[in-house]
Amino acid sequence: MLKVGITGQAGFVGSHLYNTLGLYREQYERVEFQRSFFENEEWLDQFVSQCEVIVHLAAINRHGDPKFIYQTNIQLAQKLIESLIRTKSTAHVLFSSSTQEERNNPYGKSKKIARELLTEWASKHRGKFTGLVIPNVFGPFGNPYYNSVIATFCHQLSHGELPKIEVDGELKLIYVTELVKEILSCIENPSGDCIHIQHTHQTKVSDILTLLEKFRYDYMAKGIIPSFQNPFELNLFNTFRCYMDVRNYFPVKFTQHIDDRGAFVEVIRLNIGGQVSFSTTNPGVTRGNHFHTRKIERFAVIKGKALIQLRQIGTDEGIDFYLSGDAPAYVDMPIWYTHNIKNIGDEELYTIFWINEFYDPADPDTYLETV
Repeated sequence: MLKVGITGQAGFVGSHLYNTLGLYREQYERVEFQRSFFENEEWLDQFVSQCEVIVHLAAINRHGDPKFIYQTNIQLAQKLIESLIRTKSTAHVLFSSSTQEERNNPYGKSKKIARELLTEWASKHRGKFTGLVIPNVFGPFGNPYYNSVIATFCHQLSHGELPKIEVDGELKLIYVTELVKEILSCIENPSGDCIHIQHTHQTKVSDILTLLEKFRYDYMAKGIIPSFQNPFELNLFNTFRCYMDVRNYFPVKFTQHIDDRGAFVEVIRLNIGGQVSFSTTNPGVTRGNHFHTRKIERFAVIKGKALIQLRQIGTDEGIDFYLSGDAPAYVDMPIWYTHNIKNIGDEELYTIFWINEFYDPADPDTYLETV
């Protein structure tokens, strides 16, 4: 079992890498990191000495003072190197640099110099080092106005704001889950001191905005799960969903059509197929307590009383939704949110489940965790 520590563990890429390592507990032991470690040599040395692998992600992307970006990113690398030397660490160090290395900006320059400093450390001290030159990263839970233009657009559109394109450039992109897989591959198969991570999609900023606007209209205004032309569009849609105000958007009430025969409810409109399931649940019984990293899933309560609970992985704050067949409604499960449904009534609970993939026992994308 490899002991892996991540500087910048609480950041955008860091949190995704940390949570993904948690899916493979038999392979990896996560060494906890806190931002304050860089301000205390003893704490930093204790962290470094425990690690067999260190993924150095801690950095500043944006700041009002360009010099602060430049100096901070270099200083973080220097502090890590000093700790590696003090502890005589034999850890494999991976460093996230950027394709902005070649640009004449403080962030790109600081990343390049930091990578060169770590390369020099490895050469002088017989260390193991892998530099990763990474394109633009997008995905769920990035900070708007900081991590990427996609994070900003998703936040703005899902909160009723009007996005504005500053520069309609061509972006080379990689989804954060794809990047995490590349990092894990480098951990398992260390080779070379510099690896250029390839982008998985290239598109213009305006094309991204057009897609996101379509997602907002189809999904939020019409309740339609859109069709996707490629994996990028699915990843972009899942990213968009994670910026919605989940707590206040759900549950969404169905429109009931009632006549002397009974009631009819349209559960879902979709352009992508998938699998629909129906279940009955006895009083007091709970289903679920698992999460998905890519699947789109809907719980629709048709009869009885239900409590649907959600909690984002890596956080302690839960969300409770109370649904009833008296006013049929649905809740969609964002990726990386563990979720369950419990019958809190005195009669059978009727629920319809829809998911966008057929169930595959060889690749279920279902991870058990209690809400």
